[in-house]
Amino acid sequence: MHSNKAIRLPDDSVHLEEALDVNPHHLTLNPHPTVNPHHPTLYPHHPTASGGSGITVGAVVGILAGGDFIILLIFGIHWRRDLLGTPYTLEERPPRNTLEDDLKGVDLQTGKFSFRRLKDATNNFDKANKIGEGGFGSVYKGLLSDGTVIAVKQLSSKSKQGNREFVNEIGMISALQHPHLVKLHGCCIEGNQLLLVYEYMENNSLARALFGKYYSCMPKICLGIARGLAYLHEESRLKVVHRDIKATNVLLDKNLTPNISDFGLAKLDEEDYTHISTRIAGTYGYMAPEYAMRGYLTDKADVYSFGILVLEIASGRNNTTYRGKEKSFYLLDWAQLLKGQGNLLDLVDPRLGSDFNKEEMMLTINVALLCCNVTSTVRPTMSSVVSMLEGRAAVQELVSDPNAS
Repeated sequence: MHSNKAIRLPDDSVHLEEALDVNPHHLTLNPHPTVNPHHPTLYPHHPTASGGSGITVGAVVGILAGGDFIILLIFGIHWRRDLLGTPYTLEERPPRNTLEDDLKGVDLQTGKFSFRRLKDATNNFDKANKIGEGGFGSVYKGLLSDGTVIAVKQLSSKSKQGNREFVNEIGMISALQHPHLVKLHGCCIEGNQLLLVYEYMENNSLARALFGKYYSCMPKICLGIARGLAYLHEESRLKVVHRDIKATNVLLDKNLTPNISDFGLAKLDEEDYTHISTRIAGTYGYMAPEYAMRGYLTDKADVYSFGILVLEIASGRNNTTYRGKEKSFYLLDWAQLLKGQGNLLDLVDPRLGSDFNKEEMMLTINVALLCCNVTSTVRPTMSSVVSMLEGRAAVQELVSDPNAS
C-alpha cells in the first residue's frame, strides 16, 4: 500500500517539471526549482536536499537573491537594446536552446525512441496512419520492427504551451500505473521534435463509440472510468486532478476497457488544502461551474466532468449543441428537466430502442446527475461513485446547498 501523502505544488506558476523530481520509486518535491534563463518554462533536474548538504538556508537565500538580481540586470540590458534598436554582436546574441538542450541530464523515467525509428514506424507520419488530433498535435498509429503496435502523439509546432504540457504528461504517466490509465512506452526528444509513444488502443476514443455500436458495454465503460479517477484522486502516491475528462480523452482497447489519457493539463493535489487556485484550463461543457468561473479547483471538478461524460454515453449526444446564434441545447439542463418530470428514461438514446436494462440505466443516470450537482461539496467522491455503480451503496438523494461551493 502506497502512502497517501499528497504533494503540493508551491504555486500555480510552478509546474510539475520544476516541482517534481520524477522517479516512480522516489518522488520528491523540489522546493527551489532552478530556472534556465534561455527557456523559462523548462527546468533542469537537480538533486534534492535530502543528501545532507552543508549549505545553510541563509546562503541559499543569498544565492537565489543574487541570481535574481543578475537575471533582472541581464533582462534590463536586453530590453533596453530591443527598445533602442541596438543590434547584438554575434558574441552577445543569446543562444536559442532546443527542448533537447533544456532536458539534457533530466531523467524522465521512461523509454527513449529515436525520431528516425518513429518516422519508420508511422511510414513518415503518413496521413493514412493518423488516428486522432488534439490541441497539442496529431496522433498516429505505428508499427515497430519487433511487431509492437503503438500510438505516437506528435506535438504541433503551433502549440504555444506544448513544452510544458509535454513534460507534465511524461511526469504524470511515468508515476501512475493503473489498468484504467493509458500506458506510456516512452518519448522522443530530438531538437524541437517532441513525441510521446503510447500503447495502441484498437477502438480509438470514447467519442467515436458514443455514436457507434458499444452501448451494451456502457456500464463497463462508466465503471472503468470511475475506477481510474478513484485511483487518481484517492489511491495513487500522487493525488492528481486530471482537469480534462471528456470523451476524446478516454480510449478503448480491443476489449472495450476504458483508459484515461492526456495528462498534459493534470494538476497535483494536496489533501491538506481545501482547493487549488489556478488558471482555468480544460474543455467548456465539461468544466465544473466553480472552476470555470473562479478557478477553484478540487478533485470534485473531475467528478463533475465524469457526470457530464456519463450523460453523453447514456444519451449518445454531445453535452452542448448549437443551433444558430440564439438557440443551443445543453444536455445537463435537459436531463434535469426530465428528472423533474419523472421521465428520466427519455434521455436514453432512441437508437437503443428497448434493448437495455431500465433499472441499470436509471441508476447510472442518477449517479451522473449527482456528480453534476452545482454544489461541489455535495458531489460524491469517485470511490463512492464506484460503490454506487457496483450496487454496493445506495444512490444518494439529489440535493443542493446554495451557500456551499
